[in-house]
Amino acid sequence: MQGYFVTFFTQQSREHNGQPVASWIVEEARRLGVRGATLFSGSEGFGHDGRFHSDNFFDLEDAPVQVALALTQDECDKLMARFAETGLRVFYTKSEIEFGFTSDS
Repeated sequence: MQGYFVTFFTQQSREHNGQPVASWIVEEARRLGVRGATLFSGSEGFGHDGRFHSDNFFDLEDAPVQVALALTQDECDKLMARFAETGLRVFYTKSEIEFGFTSDS
């Protein structure tokens, strides 16, 4: 299949309607019928604002988080439309990919 590899970047402490943004993305993808999503927790990084984010003892709630998905064109369009509907602003990357399984079984 042809599609996109989309990665969303956020922080553990960031919420949308009382739910962590990363969890919201995973749940929206599931609701839209996406086959899978992977949530990664990072140990440190910095965002567009230049602020340092880490999972150290003093800053646990601000750890960087990524949500990665392999999406068809239709799935990508539907997920991005949900972001537009809600007004939720999240940085992402999107790359064209080929994806599938190595075997039929």
